[in-house]
Amino acid sequence: MTTKIIGTGSCPGERVVTNDDLAKIVETSDEWISSRTGIKERHLTTGLGTSGMAARAAMLACENAGIRPEELDLIVMGTSTPEYCFPSGACQVQAAIGAVNAAGFDISAACSGFVFALMTAHSFLKSGMYRNALVIGADDISKLVDWSDRKTCVLFGDGAGAAVIKAQEDGCFEGMMGCDGKKWEVLTCQARSGGNFITEKKPDLGYIYMDGQEVFKFAVKKVPECIRQVLDANGVGMEAVRYYILHQANERIIDSVAKRLKEPLEKFPMNIQKYGNTSGASIPILLDEMNREGMLNRGDKIVLAGFGGGLTWGAILLEW
Repeated sequence: MTTKIIGTGSCPGERVVTNDDLAKIVETSDEWISSRTGIKERHLTTGLGTSGMAARAAMLACENAGIRPEELDLIVMGTSTPEYCFPSGACQVQAAIGAVNAAGFDISAACSGFVFALMTAHSFLKSGMYRNALVIGADDISKLVDWSDRKTCVLFGDGAGAAVIKAQEDGCFEGMMGCDGKKWEVLTCQARSGGNFITEKKPDLGYIYMDGQEVFKFAVKKVPECIRQVLDANGVGMEAVRYYILHQANERIIDSVAKRLKEPLEKFPMNIQKYGNTSGASIPILLDEMNREGMLNRGDKIVLAGFGGGLTWGAILLEW
């Protein structure tokens, strides 16, 4: 038993914010941002939020798959920015789209969230417990950003992407996940602090902090390693891979990964220029665009690879 993606959908934030727009609120410029990151603009949500974007992406994925929400058995959502500590965003999506027969829960793995969610849903399908699942990557990163910090505020955008997967007998699906908790401080965002009547402190929230150099070094080393791992585990050579769909964090990271794998950059599609870093949403948004633009053919072997806070990483080889 294996897993196939049968439909995709995506929903970026409602408002487009260009580099020139950011230059009005922080000391930066279009040239400074684009030359260092490849980003020209990003989408920010103005009301939909994480679950609203996720629900729209989910409906589009169901329509693309030709499946009714009631036929879904499971919803797994990768997000680091839910509206509530509980209930989960997946439960909100279940209600919004009418997936009345689906169980649902969230996974928090930062920018690796969609890969972790897809691996988890695949495991349920492979076990025979479920047949159809909805996997979502969704993040409203803009609410965690310090908009006076140009080192981070220029990088991120909001969005959601979704994929409907189905248990099938043919095809291939090989994946791995990993983390290095010793480096958790490299990329963080504090949740509510431990304030209560005993400590006499008021709980407050933090902003995203990132050690950019450490994240860059981690990504360009670990991503090629995990890609090779899943290819070797399935006996697939790099020449058989049609596309490598990487987390869209930074154009330079993707360029460096391509060079380390000695693969042509044409096999590494990018849309970071339009959306920025949308965290767990970046891979499924790109996947949906490629699907709807006719770039993927049944039987193509593709690799999905994510990396992010934790530090976490993961890669999946699958057949379209």
